[in-house]
Order: sequence, then C-alpha cells, then structure tokens
Amino acid sequence: MEEEQMRIGMSAAALTALASIFALAGPGLAADLVIAEPNWPSGRATAHIVSAAIEREFGLDVETRELGTLTAFAGLDSGEVDIHPEVWRPNLDDLIKRYAADRGSVTVSLFGVPAWQGLCATPDAAAAGLRDVKDLSDPEKTAILDTDGDGQGEMWVGAATWSSTGIEKVRANSYGYAKNLTLVEAEEDVGMAAVDAAVATARPMVFACYAPHHVFKLHDIVRLSEPDYDRTKWNIVSPAEDPLWISKSSAPVAWNIAHFHIAYATALATKRPEVAAFLEKIDFTPAEITAMTYALQVDRVEPEALAAQWIGAHEQRVKGWAKP
Repeated sequence: MEEEQMRIGMSAAALTALASIFALAGPGLAADLVIAEPNWPSGRATAHIVSAAIEREFGLDVETRELGTLTAFAGLDSGEVDIHPEVWRPNLDDLIKRYAADRGSVTVSLFGVPAWQGLCATPDAAAAGLRDVKDLSDPEKTAILDTDGDGQGEMWVGAATWSSTGIEKVRANSYGYAKNLTLVEAEEDVGMAAVDAAVATARPMVFACYAPHHVFKLHDIVRLSEPDYDRTKWNIVSPAEDPLWISKSSAPVAWNIAHFHIAYATALATKRPEVAAFLEKIDFTPAEITAMTYALQVDRVEPEALAAQWIGAHEQRVKGWAKP
C-alpha cells in the first residue's frame, strides 16, 4: 500500500514538473509576428510571400493564421494579429474607418495594387447574349443559367464571409436581376470549379468576378458592361450599424475603382519599426498577383513553395524593401 502511494506521489510530482517545463517553454514557442491568411488565392499567396520574406530578411519567426477579415481586423486592434496582407478598398472602407481612422489601431499602407470588381460571363454565356448587366433582368435570357431545373438561373456572388458578397446582393436588388436569379454563396474554390466546369462543357455561366485573378489567364472570360460608377448612386449602409443593411442599401452602378493594400497593427511601427517600413515598400503588380494565383490554383503549387520560388526570383527586390 505504501509502495503504491509512493508511486502515485512520484507520478504526480513528475507531471507537475513536466507542466512547469511546458509553462516556461510556452511563451518561447510563440511566433514573433502573426499574419492573417485570407481565404482567397491572392490573399493566401501574399500572406506566405510576406511571411517568408520577413523571416528571411529580419530573422523573425512568423506565423500565418487563417482568419476571416472581421476576425483579422479585431486581431490587429487587440494586438493578436500584426499584419493583414490584402485589404480591399472600397469593400472594407467601413472597417478601415473604424479601426484606422477612428481608433488608430490599424495602419493601411500607402501603396495599393490596382484592381477591379464586377460581373463576368463565360464565352458561351456571352455568345448567348449575356454581355450587359441589363441582360440579367431578362428572365428569357437568364433561363440558360438554370442548372438545377427549377426554371430560374443561378449566379455565384462570392463567399459568405466576403464583404463584396453582400454588396453584390445589393447590386442585384438595385439592378433588378435578383428577382429571376438565385444568388449563390460559396467558397471561391467551389465558384471557380463551377466556372472551369461550365467552360469545359460549353454551359453558360455568369458570376461575380475581380481582377487581378488567374481566371482571366485560364479562360476567355467576358466582363459584363455596366453604367459607370456614380458616387451619388452608390449608397451602402454600414453592416455594423444595421443588420438589414443589404435591403436598405442601393447601388445600381458599377463598382468604383478598387485597390488592395497591406494593413498592419499601428503598434508594429514601435514594436518592429523595420518591419513596418518594409511593409510600406512592398509593391506587387497586378500581373504578379495573377501569376501567383495561377500557380496556386492551376499549377497546384503549395503556398510555402510559391513563396520560396517568388522570393528566390526577386531576391534583390525583396532586399530593397528591407533596406532602412
């Protein structure tokens, strides 16, 4: 009995000692920086390239963490996240106002990669007469987009977590085609697989699109024409202010010119000023972003391998970003 108690006591002591070791080691295992990894191809690519470049140039341990945009901004604000590699404007201007302008906890880099957003058609959809946004309000024309036999066409409008997806719903209501099209929300991998399948089988498809993106290198995609952007007609209610923002918003015009920027916690300028300065110098081009997404989605290169390849091919440029 005494021997059994001694064994239990020794085991408990060993576990306590082991727990103490892990407790002491825990902080040392934490990464020096955390980069949010978005759930779209260019965001994944830039997250890993920026991460690998920082590790290489500054000798820091960087963790890439898959996070939604809202969670990432909250992390930038709280200090749990240091960098978001791809913040789209005007999509996220509401979050930028809240965290950058009002709270001052987030800084958005000055450089932005030129981009655009809109609606696109596969070659067969364009050939069938779907070339302008007004064509989507004609149920006779959109009947060819019906894939489930319910008599109503479908259109992919983006992932459920994207801010642009809600705005595309607003645009569908404003233009009027929400009445005769089912707006489908799904992750981008699902949406792009549908585009690939539609092109391969000569099935017409219309979908929300943006550039830079590999789909334009892969297929002969046609962008639908729309009325030019008009600031007076683009009235988007803040989602943070009203849960019914989609029904209360209106946008019967094209998107404004877009850019995407790197954002980082303002505290990083004090915590790691050399990294903050580095981030401000990063200047990806639209062609480079397209090539990155093509490598990930078509060539199936792993993000880590893509980052190593890209940095190896642009070594002097990356070193230039890192110079004081």
